[in-house]
Amino acid sequence: MTTESRARSFSSAAARYAAARPPYPPALFDALEEAAGRPLRGARIADVGAGTGIATAALQALGARVLAVEPGEGMAAELRRRHPRVPVVRGDGNRLPLASGCLDLLTYAQSWHWTDPARSVPEALRVLRPGGTLAVWSNDPDVSVPWIAGQQARIEARFGPGWYINERPRAEAGLEFTTRLLTWSRRIPLDTHLAKLSTHSLFLVGAPGTDAFLAEERARLREQFPDGWVEEHYVVDLSVAHRPRG
Repeated sequence: MTTESRARSFSSAAARYAAARPPYPPALFDALEEAAGRPLRGARIADVGAGTGIATAALQALGARVLAVEPGEGMAAELRRRHPRVPVVRGDGNRLPLASGCLDLLTYAQSWHWTDPARSVPEALRVLRPGGTLAVWSNDPDVSVPWIAGQQARIEARFGPGWYINERPRAEAGLEFTTRLLTWSRRIPLDTHLAKLSTHSLFLVGAPGTDAFLAEERARLREQFPDGWVEEHYVVDLSVAHRPRG
């Protein structure tokens, strides 16, 4: 199973992805404004690997002038359907279809790990104005919560480590990243949780045994949560760097 095949897998489940994937907490956008040193309202932003527009729409609702950049046909179509007022262009972080120096912020919500940093970092520096901000974040399962740690362990025992792809950006090409962690949770039906789990690339590429695993997980979690509701806990991992002004 290659990283490229996993990256291409999301379009097959775009509607389910949009319905089941978690949003981002308001505290994230407060932290983003603080790190950028400017309000999001009126900021020129490109959200790269925008998917179905979860982060993009939140940024637009806060008054940002946001453009979605998405490589996947199915994901881009779902984004347009759900958020018809958001402009969308096809592309990815390794070759941004954007003019040089045109952005105040460049954001990657749950998508930096699909890029090649040797290409995406120079592209970020190119499209940001001097002093502009590159922000990379992800919603990661909070494994300090016992039931989530147990689920993570079961997935790794069945399918091996590395099923959950996430990579914090490293300092390179003159960019120094600062990191902030934010915790939050949401209470959702068990079926929504399982649908969310099924939108991760491991399950979308049809790895052997994934359907059986989801069925077993449903039965196990029904015993743990007999009312049919679970509280998912997340850690938002936010990394921010600035294009040098000089």
